[in-house]
Amino acid sequence: MSFAQKLKTFFSQNSINEEIFDDFADLLIESDFGPKNALEICDQLEKICKTKKITSQEEIGEELKKIISPMVKSYKFSFQQDKTNVILVLGVNGVGKTTSVAKMASFFSKNVFPPEKIVLAAADTYRAAAIEQLKFHGEKIGIRVVAHQNGSDPGAVVFDAGEAVKAGGGGLVIADTAGRLHNKENLVRELKKIDKIAESKADEGCIRRIIALDCTTGQNALRQVEAFGEVIKIDGVFLTKYDSSAKGGVVAALGKTYGLPVCFVGTGEKYDDIEVFSEENYVKNLFE
Repeated sequence: MSFAQKLKTFFSQNSINEEIFDDFADLLIESDFGPKNALEICDQLEKICKTKKITSQEEIGEELKKIISPMVKSYKFSFQQDKTNVILVLGVNGVGKTTSVAKMASFFSKNVFPPEKIVLAAADTYRAAAIEQLKFHGEKIGIRVVAHQNGSDPGAVVFDAGEAVKAGGGGLVIADTAGRLHNKENLVRELKKIDKIAESKADEGCIRRIIALDCTTGQNALRQVEAFGEVIKIDGVFLTKYDSSAKGGVVAALGKTYGLPVCFVGTGEKYDDIEVFSEENYVKNLFE
């Protein structure tokens, strides 16, 4: 059931009075807004309704839309054509990270850089399958992949990819990083090292760190942001398995809790199943 359908059902089953807002918080929590955000939204909504003496479902919906809209943020990439630009893609295994790397490469090759100016870095060297998967994607979309042997230094892969782009007079490196090492200490050390190398290869102001999140996992997505955010500065989010009519609250929660914008959403399995995230469309779809 979509969020809009949940709203309609909720109001059809409840009388609009002061007690309704306690139950309404539960609906928001079920829709992945998060407990803290849900309570804050309900408190704000209740105050507005009291002040304006609002009693209709339609008016409450409009006020709710006004509250949620500022929480939703989008991220727009800006690149310098003659510089070395780097995107580090973070995320746990299983969220569709490697496929998201390929989708972004395909998108940017059609809209920003010619394919020969883009290099994919297979920096998830702890999984042979990830290296082979990225090579497969690269061949399919006509983008060069820099890869080393399974178990090799991921930082060296990012270094070589950066060198390749720099030698070509600038362009874009998109690096697929490891989603999980055998303990957090290793993950922290490895990510910091990769980030340092990526920053040294990118021209000033030309590095971005994007985390891939499966939006169907709800609050787990927020915990992943928290874990990676303790290690590395995150600039934006790529939402995989996206369905704006499902548990859409996670997008607002990312913006409200972490100030994180969404750059792209993955809408299917094909390389073209990628959309630039729009705050306006998101809010519209959430309430329709």
